[in-house]
Amino acid sequence: MISEKIITEAIVELLRRAETDLPEDVESALKKAYREEKSKLGKIQLREILENVKFARENSIPICQDTGIINFYVGLGSRVKIDYALIENALINATKLATEEIPLRPNAVNPLTRENSGNNTGIGIPNVELEILKGGDYIEITAFPKGAGSENMCRLKMLKPSDGIKDIRRFALKSVAEAKGNPCPPGVVGMGIGGSSDLATRLAKRALMRKIGERNKDKEVANLEQELENSINKLGIGPMGLGGKTTCLGVNIEIAYCHTGSLPVAINIGCWTNRGATVRIRDNGVEFP
Repeated sequence: MISEKIITEAIVELLRRAETDLPEDVESALKKAYREEKSKLGKIQLREILENVKFARENSIPICQDTGIINFYVGLGSRVKIDYALIENALINATKLATEEIPLRPNAVNPLTRENSGNNTGIGIPNVELEILKGGDYIEITAFPKGAGSENMCRLKMLKPSDGIKDIRRFALKSVAEAKGNPCPPGVVGMGIGGSSDLATRLAKRALMRKIGERNKDKEVANLEQELENSINKLGIGPMGLGGKTTCLGVNIEIAYCHTGSLPVAINIGCWTNRGATVRIRDNGVEFP
């Protein structure tokens, strides 16, 4: 039986890794962008970003001062026998502990009074999404902190079914162009197409978690990802909005079937600090894949 203590300790370490160590695919994409950047200002920004990544890793401190709102994606193996309330308690307690120990900036506030909880928890926060893993004998938890600069640039549009792909393209380019340097580019542009209004926005955020360069398995969607990536990087917004060749490191799209009378499209732009980490917890130990 997996204990709450083991889960809590694993999640604190998970948050430490997510906040202080940039994923390899993101760092590699930033290095590629630095090598290829022609703009002098853009190249300086990318160099400083990469030095920041190295310093944070070596000193085990957050990559960015905005340590974000904490999102957890929990995969519960169908063969795991555990009370979900125990996992939920561990997620909340670990977030509180991590806020003190790492430390994390306390970002969670009441939306009306703006009162800060002081520990990155509150009503609905941390945000938790649960999925059942068929046949799994483990709990898999991904931590995905998201800062306000990029989150504020999210967009949702309920297109008409007759609008089609051309208007999806137009909406995506308009959203990134209007965001300018606010989401701290270059990052990943996540898109959710289809489903319902709420599902599309969830898909857009989940899309950010897919590794850069891993195209959607659907060929038509993969082609749209590549096309939009090329078009966005022609906007010239560049690193930190100061101009240059690279405005986005990649475009990731997830889709879901939708109602015959609607076409929801959501955009979630990730900053260059596209952070995240995953842990698997079993009866016999903890693994960080």
